[in-house]
This record gives sequence, structure tokens and C-alpha cells, in this order.
Amino acid sequence: MLVFAAVVLFVGALFNLVAWPRFFQRVAKDTRARDASGRPTTFYRVHLVLLVIAMAITLASVVAGILLLV
Repeated sequence: MLVFAAVVLFVGALFNLVAWPRFFQRVAKDTRARDASGRPTTFYRVHLVLLVIAMAITLASVVAGILLLV
């Protein structure tokens, strides 16, 4: 059961690691990401915070998965 839990954590981490950076690239290219003077908008900052949180969850999932296997 512990191996199954570790695999689930690793799969979730892999999904976050693949999906979020690609999604954020699309956000950064969106016209709503910058204002007329080129500064980041709230739209951009909110998605940046979501990306950082997703990467923190990814790291925590990998660490938890490794701890389950040890």
C-alpha cells in the first residue's frame, strides 16, 4: 500500500511538473498578462502565484513519495 501511495504522489508531481510550466508560458504570452506600458498585470501575478504553489506541492509530493519508499 505504501508503494501505491508513493506512485500516486510521483504521478501527481510529474503532472504538475509537466502541465504548469507549459500553461504558464501560455499565460505569459496572453494579452492580459501585461498592461500598455509592459508591466505585469494582476492576471499575470495571480497565475505566477498559482505556479509557485503548484511547484511547492510538486516538491512536497516528491519528498513524501521518497519518504514512503525509505
